[in-house]
Amino acid sequence: MKTALITGATSGIGKATAKLFANQGFKLVICGRRTDVLEELKVELSRFTEVFALNFDQRIFSEVEKAILSLPENFKNIDILINNAGNAHGLEPLSEGRIEDWDAMMDGNVKGLLYVSKLIIPGMKAKNSGHIVNISSVAAKQTYANGVVYCASKRAVDVISEGMRLELTEFGIKVTNIQPGLVETDFSKVRFKGDEDRANTVYQGFKALEAKDVADAISYCVNTPKHVAISDLTIYPSAQSEPRTVYKNL
Repeated sequence: MKTALITGATSGIGKATAKLFANQGFKLVICGRRTDVLEELKVELSRFTEVFALNFDQRIFSEVEKAILSLPENFKNIDILINNAGNAHGLEPLSEGRIEDWDAMMDGNVKGLLYVSKLIIPGMKAKNSGHIVNISSVAAKQTYANGVVYCASKRAVDVISEGMRLELTEFGIKVTNIQPGLVETDFSKVRFKGDEDRANTVYQGFKALEAKDVADAISYCVNTPKHVAISDLTIYPSAQSEPRTVYKNL
């Protein structure tokens, strides 16, 4: 039975992936900052598989290190790492951007991914096998105005994924970079500081992707035969042609 560690497992794509993997029989290490939600999810998924919950903020390396080093022996052998945790904050031009928003995105989307990966990769290299899935965004493909820092953080994820592939293929470790388009999760609610009315307008007039659609894609990538490696996968809702263009009423 393979063990998968999923960051950002308390909502959205991470939660959907955890549920799908539980049904497929993977052992799970679910990670997040909200202890109550983590425990609820652990209880729910424990009906299907073995689950261990880790509570930490991946923007703080000391928390990441302490949490991962605390894994019990039967959960230390991580076969699959889903680097899903991330965030978007604000939608303003650079001249009006908030430093705390920039720090949150760069620390969470880039440095947090590096922190978690740094601690998991040595175990994968030691056994010459493993699979890392990094969740990027179509924002990495095309920068849009007022979202420059978020786009930059996701472009960094693309570059890190490429670098991981160059460094890890010889150790039998697969690396997959997934770029979703518009997914209807709490993403916009976080970006707009809890303004639900503004967040909801992002998804009006067309059918956005659902978290489970991306989870299905992640599942496909990690369940391919040993000789098959999906390097990059872009997923749009059918109404979206590129990061900035969505056709309504489709």
